[in-house]
Amino acid sequence: MSTTQHDRPRLSTARAIARLYPYAKPAMPRIYLGMVAALLAGLVALGIPLVLQQLVDGPLSSGSAEAIVPAVLLVLVLGVLEAVMIALRRWFVLTPGTHIEARMRNGLYAKLQDLPVAFHDRWQSGQLLSRAVSDLNLIRRWISFGLVLLVVNIVTIVIGFAVLVYWNLWLGLLFFACSAPLWVYGFLFEKKYSVVARRAQDQQGDLATAVEESVHGIRVLKAFGRGKHSLLKFADQAELLRSTEIEKARAIAGIWFWLILIPDVAFALCLLGGVGLAAAGEISVGELLAFFATATVLRFPVESIGFLLAMTYDTRSATDRFFEVMDEVNAITDPEHPRSIAAPEGRLTFENVVFRYQDAPADRPGTLDGIDLTLEPGETMALVGITGSGKTTLTALATRLYDVTSGRVLLDGVDIRDLSREELRRHIAMAFEDATLFSASVRDNVLLGRPDLTESDDPTVRAEADRVLAEALDIAQADFVHRLPDGVDTTVGEEGLSLSGGQRQRLALARAVAARPAVLVLDDPLSALDVDTEALVEAALRRVLATTTGLIVAHRPSTVQMADRVALLQEGRITDVGTHSELLKRSEHYRYVISSLEDEELAQTEREDRELKLAEEEGRRREAVDRESRVIERDGEVKR
Repeated sequence: MSTTQHDRPRLSTARAIARLYPYAKPAMPRIYLGMVAALLAGLVALGIPLVLQQLVDGPLSSGSAEAIVPAVLLVLVLGVLEAVMIALRRWFVLTPGTHIEARMRNGLYAKLQDLPVAFHDRWQSGQLLSRAVSDLNLIRRWISFGLVLLVVNIVTIVIGFAVLVYWNLWLGLLFFACSAPLWVYGFLFEKKYSVVARRAQDQQGDLATAVEESVHGIRVLKAFGRGKHSLLKFADQAELLRSTEIEKARAIAGIWFWLILIPDVAFALCLLGGVGLAAAGEISVGELLAFFATATVLRFPVESIGFLLAMTYDTRSATDRFFEVMDEVNAITDPEHPRSIAAPEGRLTFENVVFRYQDAPADRPGTLDGIDLTLEPGETMALVGITGSGKTTLTALATRLYDVTSGRVLLDGVDIRDLSREELRRHIAMAFEDATLFSASVRDNVLLGRPDLTESDDPTVRAEADRVLAEALDIAQADFVHRLPDGVDTTVGEEGLSLSGGQRQRLALARAVAARPAVLVLDDPLSALDVDTEALVEAALRRVLATTTGLIVAHRPSTVQMADRVALLQEGRITDVGTHSELLKRSEHYRYVISSLEDEELAQTEREDRELKLAEEEGRRREAVDRESRVIERDGEVKR
């Protein structure tokens, strides 16, 4: 995570939480009704001591038994009414809280989808996940429960103190004076607790990131026998979070200590003073009973301030964390008045393109430093260079995954920044070396870029979707999907990890082909394929590239030979452009790069040959074992 609360001006707790109002506004009428219901419940509870005072000073003192029953029935009615008001409060606030949480979660997800790749490069996924789940859940519970009770209990305490003063001025002032330190301690509690609460929430995000990384990297951890190491690292992070949670618990325990102790001291002092006043005849027994009954009613509101304050400060931290994402400025946005390309030809032009990553030193050259390159409609251009020369970065600029630092990228003469991102990415499709699939069916993964074919139940559209799907799978040589349990309707699982790397790459390539773009950008999407499968895919791709502009990052000589022309990228610059033969003749650096690619291809072929021989030897060994098992089984049958 690149940004913490220390990098931003700190708002007061009230102003920070007030930022939730736009999300909560539609639900506020019911929240207000919940507050009214809760306040009425509190007022009814405060009314019961008044009945008790009348009962003690009236029928009980005079011995009039017939007047006791109405008073008892009145207390019963008030008790039932209080219960009804509490039930109404819950009914009013529970559903609106879930709607608020849903709106915030949808807004956060939409923001994450809209933010550029550079943002996701800086932020840990676990931090984002903890904000979308635990933080929003905490905010929802505070709005539905904490906010209502905090407001109502404070109002109840104020009214209750007024009632205490009504029963007896001196006892009321004594009770108030004893309770005053609680407010001072509550102010000090915020200063300490809010810092600890924020630290705990950030550590929860770090822990979520650790879990996610270990789950996604489980094959690597097992392959290298580093499971124990990962566990120890996780345990250290968990222990750090546990220590912070204990620090939180100690802070809460501290305020609970005073919240319980001070009212008890106030009760004792008021009881001592009340007995003296009653003995002197300055207060009746009924009034004294009503005073302490009222003080008892106030006990929960006073004690609840502790956990309500803790909940409020937790919510304040959760709100800060939520808006850290929502306040992120997206530099890659749609223009105010976007242009459109009705029938794109596919001419892709890079004009003096400079790109520097956000955290790169300003005094160093950019990753790309003055790129000039034009791809004519229907032309296939191979992009060649040593590792780190900027090939992948250049391809990412074509679809505005990143924006150029200076210069411009043109599609059919239109600056791609003048197009809406949706239209741009409809005209230019990408297939990445690191193929990512989603937890969905093969069909949904391949047709991801064709909402026109997947968001309709029209039989004609469904038939066209099936045709496009079959064609894309055929081009990518992905016929293996028909051997999956449910064919193209098989769910491939999280990130497609149930498939091999080559299978994932072929489905990712099929996805790019199915999008029917004017420009197809391929960032070495065949690296995980064996030589024979790669040859089949390349032969099929030639049919697609015959009518589609193609920009291909090449790491194999066979991929280079698919291209009409080759662009040589060296230290962030295009140093030469020509056919494969022309560059071999005139560029020493190109010959070096190609020889490196040939060495890599030869090494991969040798690895594949070794793996094939091992597989054949294993097959022969298993056949021998099977034959021996059958002989032993037959001999046993003969003996029997």
